Amino acid sequence: METLDTVPDEDFLRLDHQICFSLHAATRAFNGVYREALKELGLTYPQYLVMLVLWEHGELPVKGIGERLRLDSGTLSPLLKRLEAAGYVERRRSPEDERSVTVRPTGAGTALKEKALGVPRRIAAATGLPLEDIRDLRERLDALAVRLDGVDPDALGSCT
Repeated sequence: METLDTVPDEDFLRLDHQICFSLHAATRAFNGVYREALKELGLTYPQYLVMLVLWEHGELPVKGIGERLRLDSGTLSPLLKRLEAAGYVERRRSPEDERSVTVRPTGAGTALKEKALGVPRRIAAATGLPLEDIRDLRERLDALAVRLDGVDPDALGSCT
C-alpha cells in the first residue's frame, strides 16, 4: 500500500496527482453548469450563494454572511452592492453600532427564491451521481476544508 513516505517525490509533482487541481477542475465545471442554471435568475454563482444564506437565515450582519461563505468584506461588499442595485437585498446600518451593516432580502429577493427552487435539483442531476454519493462527497470535502483550515503554516516548512 502506498503511503506519503513510499511515493517518490517526483510523482507528487505530476499534475494528474494533484488533489488541488482535481478540485479546481471540478469547481470550474460546476461554475459553468451554475452559470447556465442561474442565467434565468440573473444571478452569478457568488450572488446566488449570498441569496442562499439570506433565504435560510433572513437578516444578517455582513460579517455573518462573510463567515458563512468564507468571504472577506472586500469580496463581499461589491456582491452586496450589485444585489442591492438589482433590488434583491437591502443593506442597513445597525442603530446600535453604525459600523455594523445588516443585509436582508427585499420582497423581490424573497420572490426570487421561488424561481430558484429547481436549481439545486438540476445541479444534482447534472452531476450524474446518486444523492447519497453527493452527500458523502460534500461531507468529505467539508471535513477536508476543516482539516486544511487547521494547518499551521509554519508546520509546512520551506521547499528547500
